[in-house]
Amino acid sequence: MTAIDSLTQTASWKALQAHYEQIKDVHLRSLFAQDPARGERMVIEGAGLMLDYSKNRITDETIRLLLQLCAERDVLARRDAMFRGEKINTTEKRAVLHTALRAPRHATVMVDGQNVIPEVHAVLDAMAAFCDKVRVGSWTGYTGKPIRHVVNIGIGGSYLGPEMAYRALRTYSDRNISFHFVANVDGAEFAEVTRALDPGETLFIISSKTFTTLETMTNAETARKWILDALQDEAAIARHFVAVSTNTEAVRKFGIDTDNMFGFWDWVGGRYSMDSAIGLSTMLAIGAQNYRELLDGFHDIDEHFRTAPPEKNLPLLMGLLTVWYNNFFGTQTIGVMPYAGPLARFPAYLQQLQMESNGKHVDMQGRHVDYQTGAVIWGEPGTDGQHSFYQLIHQGTKLIPCDLLGFCQPLSSNTHQHDLLMANLFAQAEALAFGKTAEELTAEGSPDFQTPFRVAEGNRPTNMILADSLTPRSLGALVALYEHNVFTQGAVWDIDSFDQWGVELGKVLAVRIIPELTADGTPALKHDSSTNALIRRYRKALGRPV
Repeated sequence: MTAIDSLTQTASWKALQAHYEQIKDVHLRSLFAQDPARGERMVIEGAGLMLDYSKNRITDETIRLLLQLCAERDVLARRDAMFRGEKINTTEKRAVLHTALRAPRHATVMVDGQNVIPEVHAVLDAMAAFCDKVRVGSWTGYTGKPIRHVVNIGIGGSYLGPEMAYRALRTYSDRNISFHFVANVDGAEFAEVTRALDPGETLFIISSKTFTTLETMTNAETARKWILDALQDEAAIARHFVAVSTNTEAVRKFGIDTDNMFGFWDWVGGRYSMDSAIGLSTMLAIGAQNYRELLDGFHDIDEHFRTAPPEKNLPLLMGLLTVWYNNFFGTQTIGVMPYAGPLARFPAYLQQLQMESNGKHVDMQGRHVDYQTGAVIWGEPGTDGQHSFYQLIHQGTKLIPCDLLGFCQPLSSNTHQHDLLMANLFAQAEALAFGKTAEELTAEGSPDFQTPFRVAEGNRPTNMILADSLTPRSLGALVALYEHNVFTQGAVWDIDSFDQWGVELGKVLAVRIIPELTADGTPALKHDSSTNALIRRYRKALGRPV
């Protein structure tokens, strides 16, 4: 991609700044009063998802100017380059092709002169064959017992995606197998997960592209010892471990049969990998057919993002609205509130997807940006959050745009409770937008002394995202919606949304500190005074010389 001008110097940016000054104090009450059809007009649909963006602090002119910014920043050209397999991750010289992971068999996606789709489907077929064996009981552990417990060991994208998907789709899972996820290097987590498991019935999935990730391989070695302590034979490793990796030699050295190694590619970033072989635990849980439905949902949004006109493009519009609040209203955070208990881990998944992608301080030319980039993502399921942090959103001093997610059809027979859940979803969006005035409170008989405390200013913006039901396909569409939303933001800001050099720095320093914590003698410490003192305090607490 060619270099483009600094964002704040563009004509469209300056036009948006002037427009912001004109409408920044306009209330949503006024916008709806002036346009009674606004709530029906500012709605777009695609791939089974509906986005109601009417409760945003925008006018038609705002959208026109944001689309003008999109055009001036060549967002669609960068989108097309991504789908073509060009190396848009310029700092690592890699293509960005998570979209190829869910492309149909007949598709063609070229990387370095090679169509990668046949290899993608070869891995999916191998995953499906393996999962079918485990699910029907023909794959057994070393002692001949069927697999009853699966433990996914990974970190970052190798953990957050699989865990989120399992929890979201538990309704579709095989209830004869329990699924567990270990990421934290704290040994207490591994101990707690495995406390009640039978080693002879447990399968570990070790997810690490390089098979060298410190946290993952530390937990993998602990798991290996746990199996060997129980089964007393190195041959047991091959029956109780499989790998998602590309490092054949390291996998073989660990004791895993490389026929049970499922690979992926450099053009798949960790936080975009849940629909690669990293999703092996998801496929084990819900079965190969449901997993392919999940991939179809991803692909539905890919095609929507690739072909829908900008003004009707769900992820494009959501990304532009994020820019609007982040860069003109100066908001720092975005709340993501799924009104669906199974999506409890969805906000945590989006934290990595968005904050690792767009937490960048230089543009694609290496210039320090003079504008905000990635927002802080946070949230909890409704209605839980209503009894904790919604107070701050309604009456606090911070403006927090929120995405509210819901599903029209219940997952259980408790339809009355689902009605109550959805009533809360719609009510919160209404309350955030319109609030409650002093005059309304007085008319309702509120005591005068309470009125100032009960006033809710409203004018809090929300996106409402609805689907018919929470299925593998709708979950895939929802995740892809946010993937391309993140892409749009990064393209406007002209940052590389697909590297993560800041994460690497902490890893390098941790490797340096480990021997300083464990050394038998007194280590020579060459850090800052704070870090040195903390290391000495830790060593002293464990009775090691300082």
